Amino acid sequence: MQVTRRATVFVDAALVSVGVSGLSTPLKLAATLFMMVLTAAAAQISFPLPFTPVPFTFQPMVVLLAGAVLGPELGMLSQVLYLAAGVAGLPVFAASPDLPQGAARLFGATGGYLMSYPFAAFVAGLLARRGLDRRYLTSFLAMAAGLAVVFACGVTWLTLFAPGADGRSLQTALAVGFYPFVVVDLAKLAIAAAVMPAAWKLLGSDFAE
Repeated sequence: MQVTRRATVFVDAALVSVGVSGLSTPLKLAATLFMMVLTAAAAQISFPLPFTPVPFTFQPMVVLLAGAVLGPELGMLSQVLYLAAGVAGLPVFAASPDLPQGAARLFGATGGYLMSYPFAAFVAGLLARRGLDRRYLTSFLAMAAGLAVVFACGVTWLTLFAPGADGRSLQTALAVGFYPFVVVDLAKLAIAAAVMPAAWKLLGSDFAE
């Protein structure tokens, strides 16, 4: 029986590969915390745009990679922990002169995007568990599905719940929360999608499908 039948997501396969599967629980928790910290670090690479309250960050790609690496449950947990850290007041959200830190950030313009992260990681992780992260094209599609969750939640929040939503149409929400980002995010996705197939190859042929 091939190892991949027992280790269906990358973190499991990596632990088997280095012979420490007996320590899987603490090491998986450490990997989950690492992806939480990486998400927070990606938030600090933030570029505000003058025509939208939504900044440009590298967070979505890290969120999707968290799901692909850890699987759906731990990928989701890493993002729940990230949001919990932000709600607790730790400076993990993107720096902004207009958007507050702490729990209030979840009720601001970017709240829909932030609250989508656990679900986006879950979707990417679920598809990775089914083997879609082993080849470039399917890896791209799996991550694109997760990115669609981010945009759907973000635009819906801008339309219905964010400050000023009562006077904001769907078209306006798309103009400030989707159109300025989608091309660049797909370009980033094209790069990120290559990470998982390359990582699987590094583990060796025993982990091939």
